[in-house]
Amino acid sequence: MKRVAYPVRANMTREFAEIGFRPTFDDGAPYWDESAAYVFRLDQIEQDIEKAAEELHALCLHLVDEVVGRERQLARLKIPEHAWGVIAESWRRRDPSLYGRFDFAYDGRHPPKMLEYNADTPTALYEAAVVQWRWLEQGIADGRLPRDADQFNSAHEKLIARLGEICGDWGLHLACMTSAADDSGTLAYLADCARQAKVETATLDMSQIGLSSAGFVDPKGRLIRRIFKLYPWEWMFADDFGRAPALAQTRFLEPPWKQILSNKGALALLWEKAPRHPNLLECYFEDAREAQGMRRYARKPLYSREGADIELIGGAEVMRGVSDGYGAEGFVRQQLQPLPEFDGRYPVIGAWIVGDKAAGMGVREDATPLTTERARFLPHVILG
Repeated sequence: MKRVAYPVRANMTREFAEIGFRPTFDDGAPYWDESAAYVFRLDQIEQDIEKAAEELHALCLHLVDEVVGRERQLARLKIPEHAWGVIAESWRRRDPSLYGRFDFAYDGRHPPKMLEYNADTPTALYEAAVVQWRWLEQGIADGRLPRDADQFNSAHEKLIARLGEICGDWGLHLACMTSAADDSGTLAYLADCARQAKVETATLDMSQIGLSSAGFVDPKGRLIRRIFKLYPWEWMFADDFGRAPALAQTRFLEPPWKQILSNKGALALLWEKAPRHPNLLECYFEDAREAQGMRRYARKPLYSREGADIELIGGAEVMRGVSDGYGAEGFVRQQLQPLPEFDGRYPVIGAWIVGDKAAGMGVREDATPLTTERARFLPHVILG
């Protein structure tokens, strides 16, 4: 695994305009960075990243099967009691999942370590599935990359196939908080994938979802039978509609049982279930006796996003993420796993799961060992 400098495409700005990709943050700072790329060997992808993602996903499904029927475990995760039945029923029906993303610390020499599982509302999908693939194709075409260069990337095809399998003749509503540019971009991409799967789609803002005696409805009064939502389950269950019978009538992507896995407490439960698994980090709920003896750990709120309110504690040295009000439900302490450093940057590997299969990866890197919402996305390439 190496970080290698590459020339930026002369047509990059025009390319992004053509495919509708915004390569910057809201303030104009760069988000996409193709001045370098991460280079991997094929065996690192197949034997390390892909294998770990599928094994951990299977382990996560076993964990859900154990947790849904155990009130004590649901309580430890601080999932509200009125949500327990909806979650359990969605698992009994085996409501299908569309996708998820594992975040790994990986240096190319040691087994990847799972930092967390973005199981409910993962983003950075379009750039992983499409944008970096076009970078690869154009790099091969203009000679910047060798002709045998490849990428761990089958997400686009798998998403189309999975959406066709899940939705069938039902159609699909898609919703998010459309004021968030990242979420709107992900929503537009998945809507396009659904249409390629011959699925009828309708997109809307979360605020446009209404409630009738028959269930959730869209602004045209149409019943919402299946909906993809980029809106966390913990927010859903805290909303006014969080106790509505329609929650049990509507089929969601991601399904309610995914709240178990999107909770950082799942990291502690996974360690209880499979201690010393080569891809897991030691982890405990903060009130556990074992947690009190840890000296180097990441302190993570049960509910947190984009590195907010996370602390990296390495003895006397403490690094804190941006404060965003998370942590009221409690914390876990996870063994501190330093990210590898390449040219002063710290990458995290995002390994994508579509359905139950590994489907590709993306690399985000930050200027500090704590990955934040300001991390940049870099393409990757397989050589050798």
